[in-house]
Amino acid sequence: MKPGITVFIFVVSVLLCHADEGSQKEEPHPDPNEEDYVGMAYIGRMDEDGRRVGFDVDNGIKYIFGTSFDETHKSIAESDLAHSHHGPDAEHDIADRSRGKTREQVLHEQRIGQLDLSKGPKPFGAVPPRVVRVDPFFIDIAPITNKEYGKFVRATYYETEAEKFGWSYVLSSFLPNASSLETAEVDPEAQDWVATNNAYWRNPEGPGTSYKYRENHPVVHVSHRDAAEYCKWVGKRLPGEREWEAAARAGQYGPSNRTLFIWGEEQNTSTAKEYANLWGDGSFPWENRAEDGYRGTSPVKNFKPNAFGLHDMTGNVWEWMRGGKHKERIVRGASYVDSLDGSFNHAATLGARATLHGTTTTGNVGFRCVKPPKRRVEHHWVYENEEDVTSQLVLETNGNRQFSSRKRSQELDKEDDEFDEEEDHDPTKPRPDERRGMKKVVKPRTLTSDEL
Repeated sequence: MKPGITVFIFVVSVLLCHADEGSQKEEPHPDPNEEDYVGMAYIGRMDEDGRRVGFDVDNGIKYIFGTSFDETHKSIAESDLAHSHHGPDAEHDIADRSRGKTREQVLHEQRIGQLDLSKGPKPFGAVPPRVVRVDPFFIDIAPITNKEYGKFVRATYYETEAEKFGWSYVLSSFLPNASSLETAEVDPEAQDWVATNNAYWRNPEGPGTSYKYRENHPVVHVSHRDAAEYCKWVGKRLPGEREWEAAARAGQYGPSNRTLFIWGEEQNTSTAKEYANLWGDGSFPWENRAEDGYRGTSPVKNFKPNAFGLHDMTGNVWEWMRGGKHKERIVRGASYVDSLDGSFNHAATLGARATLHGTTTTGNVGFRCVKPPKRRVEHHWVYENEEDVTSQLVLETNGNRQFSSRKRSQELDKEDDEFDEEEDHDPTKPRPDERRGMKKVVKPRTLTSDEL
């Protein structure tokens, strides 16, 4: 062979190899700077120019998650501990459909045993600080309103759990007829919350009341499922607790700049009323001086936002979080019945946290949604008939059993083993288990959640 021909063949081979390698490369990630959603804010790493960092590098947020403080925050920690977090209503400012019991059981049975403060989060939500990481996400800049939830109900004919139960919890001082308190049934662990017949999101205080003049207020009397169903309908989901806190802290990720409140360290009503709808200086539940302009819920976006442009991350309504156990769903953010120092109900710090039964509906719990940014589709290789690695469905028609792809693959493997035992394998032929081809399939990125 002539030298020139040899060189030519070599060059062609190299070019073909490079072309093959190029065809195997994954498509680039979408640019997060080109993605935006109305009414949502992006939470993720930014570069020096204020642009969003792409997915080609680690663009998640690392921060100190938790509601207590480390050694660098002794003065803040001492201030936090000085709060009367264990006041008469520190544990019971939110009514709860406890443990899925009937109405009579919820209203008349007392909880057995005492709370052990040495185990788990403290009543006001203190969690030991630790470094966590969350992927970038978009989050609603305000809680979902009555108007927005009404569109969902009208479009899907959805019936909330409060409507199915036929009652919900209303704050005693908000009842239209005060005389009804004489015969009212209350949550034995939250005496100021009354089980009110026919109270739900359209009738926030029961029959004779309406949301009509509160269309821009947060929707309330929604359970965890009610909230999750709405988020699913709009193509979003409930926020994880770590995501929510990353958004609430708004860059105050520590250890040098963590603060006690969403606005900083000032613990006075004159400052708080600019940022949050809380109870104020009056005595709970009958004296609300409305220093912030409202006795109950307030319109969303009415108070100053945090550094990320998010409203009502403290106060107004508690917000449902994704995950948790059905009997212990997490809510964060405090509500209009809470105080600055925890002298009654919860202290409205950045770490305000509580758990409720998933079916609980009450007049001070709402929600907002989040949405992950777009990412490229990842692929991986699997054997034929093994792309579904979780399915175990078996269908039976006219006595014939039809296995799902995963189950069928296992049956084939069993047959192959029996074949090997019955006959000697011919080394010149492929083994039965090598006859299966492989295919390129989408790699799933779904996180496990039982929110629905």
